Amino acid sequence: MITARAAASFEPVGRSVASARTFVRDTLQGWGLADVVDDAVVLTSELVTNAVVHAGTAAEVVCVRAEDGVRVEVGDRYPERELPLEGNGRQYANPDREGGRGLLLCAALASRWGVEYTAARKRVWFQLDLPDRPAGTRSAGPALPAHALPVADARVRVAVLQIDRAGALSAWNDDARELFGYAAEQVVGKPLTDFAAWPHTPGTSTGIAEALRLSRWEGSYGVRGADGRVIPVYASHLRVRDADGEPSTVCLLVREHERAVLQSPTRGAAPDAVSAPERGTPTDAFEVFIGSPAPDDLDGLLQRTVERARDMLDGDAAYLLLATDDETELEVRASTGLPSARQRFARVPVEAGTGRYGSARMPAVHEDLGVVPGAVPLLANTGMRSVVTVPLKVEGRLTGSLGVAAEAPGRYSNEEALRLQFAADRIALAVESARLTELERLRRGSLSFLVEASDLLAGTLDRDQTLALMAQMTVPTLATWCAVYTIADQTSEPELSYVLHEDEDRIDGLKALLSKVDPPEPVRTGARVWTAPSEAANAAALRTSLRSLNLGESARPSSGPGASLATASAVGGETVVLPLVARNRVIGMLTLGKPTDEHFRQEILELAEDLSRRAALALDNARLYSERTAISQSLQRSLLPPELPTVPGVEVEVIYRAAGEGNEVGGDFYDLFPIRDGAYGFAIGDVCGTGPEAAAVTGLARHALRLLAREGFGGPAVLERLNAAILDEGARSRFLTLLYGELWPQRDGSAILKVVCAGHPLPLRLRPDGGVEPAAEPQALLGVMEDLELYEQTVTLEPGDVLLCVTDGVTERREGSRMLGDDGLTDVLTTCTGLTAGAVAARVLRAVERFAPDPPSDDMAILAMRVPELTEPAELAVSQEP
Repeated sequence: MITARAAASFEPVGRSVASARTFVRDTLQGWGLADVVDDAVVLTSELVTNAVVHAGTAAEVVCVRAEDGVRVEVGDRYPERELPLEGNGRQYANPDREGGRGLLLCAALASRWGVEYTAARKRVWFQLDLPDRPAGTRSAGPALPAHALPVADARVRVAVLQIDRAGALSAWNDDARELFGYAAEQVVGKPLTDFAAWPHTPGTSTGIAEALRLSRWEGSYGVRGADGRVIPVYASHLRVRDADGEPSTVCLLVREHERAVLQSPTRGAAPDAVSAPERGTPTDAFEVFIGSPAPDDLDGLLQRTVERARDMLDGDAAYLLLATDDETELEVRASTGLPSARQRFARVPVEAGTGRYGSARMPAVHEDLGVVPGAVPLLANTGMRSVVTVPLKVEGRLTGSLGVAAEAPGRYSNEEALRLQFAADRIALAVESARLTELERLRRGSLSFLVEASDLLAGTLDRDQTLALMAQMTVPTLATWCAVYTIADQTSEPELSYVLHEDEDRIDGLKALLSKVDPPEPVRTGARVWTAPSEAANAAALRTSLRSLNLGESARPSSGPGASLATASAVGGETVVLPLVARNRVIGMLTLGKPTDEHFRQEILELAEDLSRRAALALDNARLYSERTAISQSLQRSLLPPELPTVPGVEVEVIYRAAGEGNEVGGDFYDLFPIRDGAYGFAIGDVCGTGPEAAAVTGLARHALRLLAREGFGGPAVLERLNAAILDEGARSRFLTLLYGELWPQRDGSAILKVVCAGHPLPLRLRPDGGVEPAAEPQALLGVMEDLELYEQTVTLEPGDVLLCVTDGVTERREGSRMLGDDGLTDVLTTCTGLTAGAVAARVLRAVERFAPDPPSDDMAILAMRVPELTEPAELAVSQEP
């Protein structure tokens, strides 16, 4: 018989998988089915992934609760992809592969499952049975003497209300009239929300309206009486239906201090805890705050804690967060009075800012959050103005944070912080103990860990970052320390690549120890025990201890054995080695270790093996990416000229900057090379476009210039033949601006240049007196027309003259609508009189970088040549005439 149903649809996008997991978790938590929540979430995650990621359609998720279990259905609109049915003898999936695990998990975790087809859709369903519980185990209490029973008024009044489908009151008994002051005719037909205050729904929602839609609910809120006062009540709700199937909710309410009448299990102190019989209350500080007996599950304990904390300080909201393993984030685990956006498992950073108000590690009182916005991120946009927060600590370690908030500013002082801290100290150990119990009981939650691990590993292609992620995912979740060995190829020995220990002070000692131990033998399958680290650590500690007692063979002064003993303790437990196998090749080993006298549980080893398979594939992908990046960079460097030659009597300086992260070569290029004795060729150019096509033209141009010039062709002939070669590239051709010239140093200290400027920014000549003038005339660019009529111009550089050649990345440097331009470059060059060629190029580059705050978006090449001023004729091997 179906007792409840919930449904939701999800779009075919990746984030829908997480939304579906949240929907199923919240639905089952609201139904009180915590025992099957994790299995249901894991199976839903896999099936919705198949629908929205692989099938590419929207997914509909339906949760149906029956008397003996819960059924979850995942439907999509891709029925033509056949799925194997249970029991037909076919293999559902290979557990080592990413695809098809949903059916395998259904077969492993579900009580029953199957696939149903219609003409328009396909539906995969699974059912999880609820564990049997002996009758009365959740409500029975110990026999108590009369003086130990909870105190109640002589006449206990239980208000009985009935709420119809629309949330309106349909019944109101006499006790309700006595408790709240309303006659039945005053309230029947009106919604309960008109009278309810402090709305709260544990775990899934926040309003009393939502609580009324749950099958069963129990908790505290308030009811506004006829005199306007809010009367705290403890309520128990039960949703029923009549013979016609019409649903309604029966609500039983008592005064808050009489909650023992309705609360399940019945409150009462254990006999050995009662030391003040005349008061009839327990004396244990924890039980005084949390109530006795305490809830036997973590969620119930946390929810009880926030309710009591809110009531203790008369707040409007309260919340409790638990620290993650690394204590860098706090996870919302229970709240009351906060909107639905602040649901369980949301995370906030431990350190939200600097100073006292930004830390979760000490008590903090926030008198007005409007003055310090963002001080408590969890309360942003909630309407809360004042809040007091205190840490939960166990043996000095931060385990969580407890906060109580109010809508009015200035509600709390240090006195309230001390009261709340006292309560937090009483419950911290119990909360931590319950949390550890939950982790053990929910062992199957490790599958969710693998899903998250796969997402992290898939998010990077950097080898070092992948190694770090592998280690950080295992420490301390799976092991106390971790070492990753990598194997470059089949002939290489394993190399220690990464070491991590949960105590950072132990990392260096552990790394030093492992570097002295022969690496484990690479084995393709299975986890195996490796004793070498613990044996080496114990031997080293023994030798150090003997030396410290002057009993060893070493003649060195004795030193304390603390470091060696600490390392031995860190690796003294069990150490296991798991192979990293990717693409049918062992690429390394993942080594996990425990401290002294600790061993790995079998389920942890199974989880580690699953993680190692995913990590190996991610590491191999990072290796392939690194290799291809190295090849790309090598090819890019091949497009740059080798070391520039020394030109007698001429200073030459080149500065080259390629735009874009990781790029060494762009569309700009330069070259300087000897043609024959006493003659040199130089070029600076810019290829249109970017990417491999532009790089191909860059390489073609540079090599063609050298070849043609050394064959004896003059400047115009060289460029005309290069133009023809570019046009022969067809669709891959790119137009090219190019300044090409030939340089002859002269015995009198001058230099003669013959240049051709094919569509390129004109070269500028700087004279010793500061005058700047173009050194060539513009001509047609290359790669556009077949027939070019180019000519060369002769320029003589006298001693002290500078010739500056740049690409348009310099002149077109922009900041908004401003551009450096030819005039700006001229102004910069006029300030360079008397400078060397290197100083001239550096000053131009500095002017370009300072022109705008943003990094340059275009490639830049700067070629500066200067003829030094000579005090006497230089004896150089130069040509007199070009």
